[in-house]
Amino acid sequence: MITPHGSPHGPPHAPTLKELVDTHLHMPFALRRNPHESLAAAGVEEWLRAQGLDREPGVPEMLRRTRPAELASRTSPGVDADVLQIVANQIAYQFVFDDRAEEVGRRWPDRLLPMLCESVAILRDGQPPTTALGAALADLYRQVQERCTPAQAARWAWTSREYVHGLLYESVAQNGAFPLRTGLCTSVRSLTAGVEPFYPLYEAARRGESAPEELHHPVMRRMRRLSVDAAVWTADLFSAVKEQRAGGLINLALAHQRARGCSLPVAITLAIRQINSAIDEFERLRAQIEPVLSPAGLDCVEGMAGWIGGCYHWSRTVPRYADTATEPAS
Repeated sequence: MITPHGSPHGPPHAPTLKELVDTHLHMPFALRRNPHESLAAAGVEEWLRAQGLDREPGVPEMLRRTRPAELASRTSPGVDADVLQIVANQIAYQFVFDDRAEEVGRRWPDRLLPMLCESVAILRDGQPPTTALGAALADLYRQVQERCTPAQAARWAWTSREYVHGLLYESVAQNGAFPLRTGLCTSVRSLTAGVEPFYPLYEAARRGESAPEELHHPVMRRMRRLSVDAAVWTADLFSAVKEQRAGGLINLALAHQRARGCSLPVAITLAIRQINSAIDEFERLRAQIEPVLSPAGLDCVEGMAGWIGGCYHWSRTVPRYADTATEPAS
């Protein structure tokens, strides 16, 4: 039998990939949902209509399958309704933007650069948008600035630009002529995750702000990295079937499969072992740092943990990754 920290050799003992993940992944964070989830879901629909994104081809069906307000609720169960709405709007925007960038990057790589440069110009220089996606980003940035302190909004914009740059790296990787090594895959994946921009919102949830020495403490910096990686790598376990069928490369399980030349179930087990290690380290560091954190710092750490658990509980039930529940693990 393959244990979470054991050998990957031999057939996994689970009938489906979903059950393989549920059996071997160490997930210490219980399912929690925000009581304002239904309001956030209605708010997302209203916001997308106001931005004109609900009329884009394929967007309504994609959002039905991704349920952005549900992901917001599960990753951010303790925030108030106003912050939850910003989180839900941002998740919806990122799903639309990410899917569009992936399609454009694969089919018309030369058209991707103007799309990404518009986002950078909005976030860095305050330039006016020229597209519907740009207008949605500008409005989202306005919402963040109204709720956050200037320093928090600046961090949101900075990490959002990292996300935009990550989509360019993903396009380069997808169109490359050489196999993508596992380390490069995980580096690109951490950028395309788009998780770090949410952390300033958790600081702002109680109108607080972390001191610079707290924000930049080595333990906090390491925990942010572990949180992002553990959250999106867990989603990769459930999205691997979908990504493999679509020819995707930026996925932890598929990276292990390419590196080892193994079956997808064995690759998923290798990825589970890597995720378990990240979660174990996160929990050790959390116990070490929490006694000395401010309330804003504690909220930020709670948000980090929320993304790890929330991505797991969302990924295993969302229609976007339903194939994992039927794909055999043998």
